[in-house]
Amino acid sequence: MTLRGMAIAAIAFALFAGAAQAGAGERVSVNTSRGVSQPFEFFATDTPKAGLVLFVGGDGSLGSNAKNFLTRIAGDLAGNGFLVALVDMPSDKQKANAKFRISKKHAGDIAAVIKYLKGTSDVPVWLVGTSMGTFSAASVAIKKQKLISGLVLTSSVTRSKPGHKYTAGFPDGVLGLNLQKLKKPVLIIYHRADACSITPPADGEKIKSKLKQSPRVELVMVDGGKPAKSDPCKALSAHGFFGVEWKAVDKIESFIAP
Repeated sequence: MTLRGMAIAAIAFALFAGAAQAGAGERVSVNTSRGVSQPFEFFATDTPKAGLVLFVGGDGSLGSNAKNFLTRIAGDLAGNGFLVALVDMPSDKQKANAKFRISKKHAGDIAAVIKYLKGTSDVPVWLVGTSMGTFSAASVAIKKQKLISGLVLTSSVTRSKPGHKYTAGFPDGVLGLNLQKLKKPVLIIYHRADACSITPPADGEKIKSKLKQSPRVELVMVDGGKPAKSDPCKALSAHGFFGVEWKAVDKIESFIAP
């Protein structure tokens, strides 16, 4: 990297760190069409350029995903001019597996969140998922295309493994969804060094190849970062863009609002 590049990276990381310390969003809950409440952390911003609905990985609950990649960057995305809804579990569930994440119930719940963002500001809304959250983001995007403007998939699940309770019954991960029906722009991001067995970066090309009707698809590989402080499938590793969060934020922003 050139000295100029190193300087830009240092400034970007400092901005990210400052935004990350800005505090949590406002806790909001909306009523859904099936009679439950859907809570989320809402991050407002002045003159937003787009709205983002974020889906964390793991069991989908914010309580157990405090260090998740999307939890860590939610404030930074708001600081960059996006309305952000960081989704939690609905009132009738504590945890989510792949089966719930691809259900019509979940899609209906998230439709209420999307409408909340659009009611706050008349902006395009994008769905962003990481790891297990890519099940949610991709499935809702397919089912609710009229409500959204695009999709971002990070560290996408494309495999399963014996005994993995959240991917049970879904050996192909998001590749088993009807991605070919999606007619919206899609950004796919992986860390090149992601060593999680169910999110191999090489499968990014397989995802891209299925998005035949999408008008714009980009596959991005991120490099660098800090030494892992968690196992390969947890947030504080390459799987969670540990130490290079700002690179992922920059890619998301440039794709959505070039």
